[in-house]
Amino acid sequence: MEDYRRIADRLADDITAGRLRSGERLLPQRVFARRRGIAGSTAGRVYAELVRRGLVVGEVGRGTFVRAAPAPTGRSLAEPPPELTDPSERFGTPSAASVNLELNYPSVPGQSELLAPALTPLLRPDLLTDSLRTAPATGTPAAREAAAALLATPGWRPAPDRLAFAGNARQAVAAALASLVRPGGRVGVESLTYPLVKEIATRLGITLVPLATDDEGLRPEAVTAAHRSAPLSALYVQPTLHNPTSATAGDARRRELAAVARAADLPLVEDRIWSFLQDGRRGPDPLAAYAPERTHVVDGLSKRVAPGLTVGMLVVPPDRVEAVAAALRSGAWTAGRFALEAAVRWITDGTVERLVTAKRADAAARQRLVARHLAGFSVRADPWSYFAWWELPPPWRADTFTAAAAAHGIAVTPGSAFAAGAGAPDAVRLGLASAGPRELAGALRTLAGVARTRP
Repeated sequence: MEDYRRIADRLADDITAGRLRSGERLLPQRVFARRRGIAGSTAGRVYAELVRRGLVVGEVGRGTFVRAAPAPTGRSLAEPPPELTDPSERFGTPSAASVNLELNYPSVPGQSELLAPALTPLLRPDLLTDSLRTAPATGTPAAREAAAALLATPGWRPAPDRLAFAGNARQAVAAALASLVRPGGRVGVESLTYPLVKEIATRLGITLVPLATDDEGLRPEAVTAAHRSAPLSALYVQPTLHNPTSATAGDARRRELAAVARAADLPLVEDRIWSFLQDGRRGPDPLAAYAPERTHVVDGLSKRVAPGLTVGMLVVPPDRVEAVAAALRSGAWTAGRFALEAAVRWITDGTVERLVTAKRADAAARQRLVARHLAGFSVRADPWSYFAWWELPPPWRADTFTAAAAAHGIAVTPGSAFAAGAGAPDAVRLGLASAGPRELAGALRTLAGVARTRP
């Protein structure tokens, strides 16, 4: 009898070559088995293998469909994609779309001109010699002071001696989880979560437990119920401008989450990579202000500055600095000294703050385009966010809509990329940062027209 993996390999080749198109429905398993002359159980194993590889998605009552974008390829946490994109926002294979709303690489006019002056002094031989030396996981004194000032909010300021540094924010997430959770441990996450956390969990041997959310993000009672059912080892949360829904927890919700985590003795990993868009306006303080003894704050420069030369930042509880530093060293995730030196200059000379101010205004302008062109649709977004979560009108499914958008030269991210558990929402995330404003407006008009037709 032919091995099911060989059959799966041939179907995978058909998908890769485009003979089976994105959004196309596969034959029902019993029909597939009959046509191939194989047992029904073998057909089930073939389809399960394709699901495992991330090439298809099965939906109860609907069938099995070719994914619009294959699942992440399992690259290393330090490896960028093969094209110039923001590596923290690339969820599938490189797209040939003319307007790419998968990516979220914020850039504003004059950005390079702002960044260049701070780098010029580093080219002096004496300074360059120091900048090319290695840096410890806890960075340099100047980096710790600059990062503490950058991350401070009205009600919270991290102590510089609680800072550690990674090459980027996703490496900081990986180091925090690796230092907290043993292989086989369970980590609670929002039911929709940052896609690369799923990759990180797989690499670390961690099981993600999807938890219920509402308009303010993670629901405290969901944490309690999950922990009672089977103990959790930690929580990974995005309480400010949650990706992809843009939900932000208010002060009362943050106090509840802190109290629940304290009662269950759960450490928290708080991802604040997008929080700079709200901080200084109406954004609440981080969870670390409410539960400093257990919260590991992750932030970075990729969104504030640029993805090409960035630094991931970790603020950890006082007794956790060495454990996190050890995880950074063992994973080879520490920040480069040149990047640290550049970051210090950009922070202290006001460059980062000028970029942040410009990007806040840019994000708000792009959200106004979303409100104008997608009026009447169910779209969740924040006025200061660089993404929008579009709950598609029936009978559209996320994968078929993604394929239809691709046919019009527009790349979007299907909801399945964010689903931490079984079941993929019929929604797509629109990244608003990478296309030009005129391109974005045109793409939104086109997508609205697609959504008004029947698939």
